[in-house]
Amino acid sequence: MSRISRLPVSLLRAAACTGVAALALTACGSGSGSGTANAGSGSVKVGLITKTDTNPFFVKMKEGAEKAAKENGVELSTAAGKFDGDNAGQVTAIENMVAAGVKGILITPSDSKAIVPAIEKAKAKGVLVIALDTPTDPESAVDALFATDNLKAGELIGEYAKAAMKGKAAKIATLDLAPGVSVGVQRHDGFLKGFGVKEGDPSVVCSQDTGGDQAKGQTAMENCLQKSPDINVVYTINEPAALGAYTALKAKGREKDVLIVSVDGGCTGTQAVKDGKIAATSQQYPLKMAAEGVKAVATYAKDGKKASGYTDTGVTLITDKAQDGVTSKDTAFGLENCWG
Repeated sequence: MSRISRLPVSLLRAAACTGVAALALTACGSGSGSGTANAGSGSVKVGLITKTDTNPFFVKMKEGAEKAAKENGVELSTAAGKFDGDNAGQVTAIENMVAAGVKGILITPSDSKAIVPAIEKAKAKGVLVIALDTPTDPESAVDALFATDNLKAGELIGEYAKAAMKGKAAKIATLDLAPGVSVGVQRHDGFLKGFGVKEGDPSVVCSQDTGGDQAKGQTAMENCLQKSPDINVVYTINEPAALGAYTALKAKGREKDVLIVSVDGGCTGTQAVKDGKIAATSQQYPLKMAAEGVKAVATYAKDGKKASGYTDTGVTLITDKAQDGVTSKDTAFGLENCWG
């Protein structure tokens, strides 16, 4: 996500190529060095728009798209928001890509609802639009969705945390993403469902937004500890937030007696599970999302067949402290399949 920036390199390159600073495409030149997969003049063009270009999750997604573009003989242009939540930047990128003649656009929406009008305009011009990782609101606004089942990802770590507590009364802190962001809502709701509690349950003693950022995760954990020093379970939206929480707990000498669970499965986060800083994480696969998306656009360009509906790109619970009744794999598997 998971998931959080300076001006994207793609924006600067496009400005140099076209002289138009607002253009967020990397379609000038060819080869991976320019951010465009080489496919020759007149080739099928595919656009990838991510939330940021610094988050390792989206870096890996871009790598997957670049590799798939070469394998499928299409030309890839990329753009990214300046920060997680930069809807205006994504709208501009869609408009520029449509003007550049892309056959399809792959997008991880920063604002699931606000991006819809721009998507509808692109679709009206015959562009196939596929959401990656994050669904639009409504989900039907795009032609297809390739993503982790974020509700399931949350459920897995909720079930794990419940089992690991072994009947001990829980005092839960949730370190969430931001209001109204579908990924954050789904993971949060999934965790509660997996743990067996409902929103507003008194066992949830503190909830704070982190934006998925490590420093903000640390601050949020500090705030929660001030409010409720006896917290013993921490759910986090992603692993940077989890590591921020760990830092705050360690400063209080609580890092060994508080259970931290998370979502993402990046290499840094998976290593943190191996090191015992995070008890478990739900691993997702951004490279697969992008590769499947590029392949779908290539198919559409070839025979007019549109991808549709939701494709689950998989999630796996990673932990070295398996719990009865909860399916998981160890960190050896996690490190072999991590990203970032």
